[in-house]
Amino acid sequence: MDRRKLGTGFEVAPLAFGGNVFGWTVDEAKSFELLDAFVAAGFNLIDTADSYSRWVSGHQGGESETIIGRWIARRGRHDDVIIATKVGSDMGQGHKVLRKDYILQAAEASLRRLQVDCIDLYQSHWDDENTSLEETLGAYDQLLRQGKVKAIGASNYSVARLAQALEVSRTHGLPRYQTLQPLYNLYDRDSFEGELQALSLRENLGVITYFSLAAGFLTGKYRSEADFGKSARGPGMKKYMNARGMKILDALDAVAQRYNATPAQIALAWLMTRPGVTAPIASATNLTQLQELLRAAEMKLDVEAIAALERASD
Repeated sequence: MDRRKLGTGFEVAPLAFGGNVFGWTVDEAKSFELLDAFVAAGFNLIDTADSYSRWVSGHQGGESETIIGRWIARRGRHDDVIIATKVGSDMGQGHKVLRKDYILQAAEASLRRLQVDCIDLYQSHWDDENTSLEETLGAYDQLLRQGKVKAIGASNYSVARLAQALEVSRTHGLPRYQTLQPLYNLYDRDSFEGELQALSLRENLGVITYFSLAAGFLTGKYRSEADFGKSARGPGMKKYMNARGMKILDALDAVAQRYNATPAQIALAWLMTRPGVTAPIASATNLTQLQELLRAAEMKLDVEAIAALERASD
């Protein structure tokens, strides 16, 4: 399978597994099964966060990392996978935080849960405008020097703040963000396309997109409000149920029919063609779903298919 450079460090397969489902909609045994199948198929990038799955009643956060850590311990190796986790979400303190003392403590907690000596990619989950970029990057500098983190990335940063962070790294001799994790899919295009995409290309940042299937809307599973009960994410589909959303689904259906594929495969394959995108993140809750998503990496959309999708989603 083709591997792509993620920033200046890692080489990854062109699809990442979204670990938000572990401990939420997927129990530990099923999580292990999915992770085993993902790696056996030649894929190697697993994305999670310390806050997954804090939104579930009775959860504190760290559930996803804990399951991944138990999986790593059970298989007895970590060298063939890249674990990307995040810090900075509201974990009960009422705000996002990237202070140095907080990052250092959170990193230790993530290392314990993941049962590893070093986090491959440690990402700022959300910008913390109340903490200086120098302080945040200084915390990462310490972790990198201690060998507890291999590379750092940013998630949900605006183009202005990301550019500022990269400039701070240059002028202060601090480590730089190697990756960006933006919201980006066939429906939500303006969150990345334009200045943020141009900055990512110019600075050679690896880009791993989240909500790559618009929380499931682009699978075609939700065609009306009657479908909202199909999953825990169903109620969130309402914002996509408009003329543009339906037009995108129609285009996905047409291209999928031509390629003997599914809408989800086409939506992911389209992302893989986008300038600057290294690997979309997608999650699955069963093996059938996972195998469907993985086949997207084998698809090569032609110019006609890409143009049809872009016309529908403009």
